[in-house]
Amino acid sequence: MRRPGEVVASGRFLSKYGLRIGESFTLAAADGRHERVTLVGEVMSGPADWMRADWATVTALAPDAQANQYWVRLAPGADVGAYTKAVRAADPGLYPTEQTSVNAGVVTVISSASTLTLMLTVVAAMGVFNTVVLSARERRRDLGMLKSIGMTPRQVTVMMVVSMAGLGLVGGILGLPLGVAAYRVVIPMTEHSSHLAFPARMLDVWHPWTVAPPALAGVAIAALGAVIPARAAARQTIARALRTE
Repeated sequence: MRRPGEVVASGRFLSKYGLRIGESFTLAAADGRHERVTLVGEVMSGPADWMRADWATVTALAPDAQANQYWVRLAPGADVGAYTKAVRAADPGLYPTEQTSVNAGVVTVISSASTLTLMLTVVAAMGVFNTVVLSARERRRDLGMLKSIGMTPRQVTVMMVVSMAGLGLVGGILGLPLGVAAYRVVIPMTEHSSHLAFPARMLDVWHPWTVAPPALAGVAIAALGAVIPARAAARQTIARALRTE
């Protein structure tokens, strides 16, 4: 809001009354006063019957309205503690609270998502580790034959890591559509349960430059999980590998 007559409402308000940003409508007070306003913004949260307006718009409908809350933006470098004490000394009925630019809820969500991502990465790498160990045991004869005809331990390691990296790439490509589909299902459920309305720009987050890293992450996780068992298999001697032949 930049001038009187402009209001901001939640997505639930817009949906309930069939409004879009930029449209104008008339507000009517109980005593017959009317005020024409224009919807200039949307917020994610808020009741379906409330909107936000500047003080001039409010008093045009209700001249006797009184404020019960004040928002004060301090100058950069101002002493918040001193300001709080001054407010309390001026009016003991006021209870000032400090609000920083850091959103604790957002920090919590990002921290939880990051921790979950790290845990899933470790679990995926351990799964690859187990797969490579089993594969090395099953292919012990083949590895012994390859080493007997001149393949070096480094070449054996690279061969096994690359094979797992290829599977990681396939897994990433197949997993991305499933992840996007789950995103499209979960986000509307979140909106409904939390009474939020996310704007379209916040939901349209899938772009080529954001999809490529997760696909490559599958390659990195698979290669990381395959390195240790691949090196262990490459260090086996030819005689040990072929002892059952």
